[in-house]
Amino acid sequence: MSVIHKEKIEGPSAWKGKDIKDDTSWIYQWSDHSIRVLEKALENINSKGLKAPNFTKEDFPITELQEDISYFNEELENGRGFIVIRGLPIERYTDEEAAILYYGLGLHMGTPVSQNIKGDLLGHVRNIGAEDTKQVRVYETNEYLPYHADLSDVVGLLCLRKAKSGGMSSISSAMTLFNEILEKHPEYLGVLHRHFLLEHLNDGDVGLTPIFSYHNGKLSAMYLRQYIEIAQVNAGLPLSPVEVEALDLIDSILSDPDIRLDMMMEPGDIQFVNNYSIFHSRTSFEDYDELERRRHLYRLWLKMPNARELASDFPGRNGISKR
Repeated sequence: MSVIHKEKIEGPSAWKGKDIKDDTSWIYQWSDHSIRVLEKALENINSKGLKAPNFTKEDFPITELQEDISYFNEELENGRGFIVIRGLPIERYTDEEAAILYYGLGLHMGTPVSQNIKGDLLGHVRNIGAEDTKQVRVYETNEYLPYHADLSDVVGLLCLRKAKSGGMSSISSAMTLFNEILEKHPEYLGVLHRHFLLEHLNDGDVGLTPIFSYHNGKLSAMYLRQYIEIAQVNAGLPLSPVEVEALDLIDSILSDPDIRLDMMMEPGDIQFVNNYSIFHSRTSFEDYDELERRRHLYRLWLKMPNARELASDFPGRNGISKR
């Protein structure tokens, strides 16, 4: 069991949506110069006949953007825990070229890691029309995606196309979540520092995870309720009433309009989120009938060079092992 942390989290990571929704400081705008640097690197990849993810950061030289990339990484780990990057003229590029630009940026921020047992380093977030989410991960449907964290230091999304309607991205600070529980419902802190069983669809592994873990001066959080419930039931250990109450409390706080931050990602927008300090969600959506117009985002899971040290009992894995 993790040491139970009982002190309020201070600093920029403990934000509330109501306080920053009209603040644009979390939005970074690409400059014309930055776009030229990225496009020059794209030309280099094209000249070599390479495609994402089959190239290295040396193939995609953007050293002129190192100051910007250092800012992104610092904001993700020691700032608010997320950033939105706007201004990529997505209409200029094919989907393959957009993938190169996005993956190349990711290579300079960190190390892309596997998102599934197939070893995919560049994921596709789109509706494939599946209805059985016990066999298909929810991001491959148009259903509401509950608040959760992914299995890497950072998760990133690049929007290629929006849905016909809906598909709003929502993020919520796990640090604010902790502060709210500490202040108003401290009786659940012990439960949320205990170990829950956790498995992941198509992963094959079952492990243990606390929701909150304090180590080396930083609080980290992990939340995948669906896969906690699946693992507990499969093990013949369904959640107890008090555990259900604690997870229900998490869901209610994360979805509070004053706590969460909603944003509609426009084509060309890039969002990066620290999985240890932010939980993310997405509303349901209606897609276009035409396949080429349907909602489509690229996803990266990144292992970060400046990531925090994690406790030995906290499953902050960098990706899903390839089978």
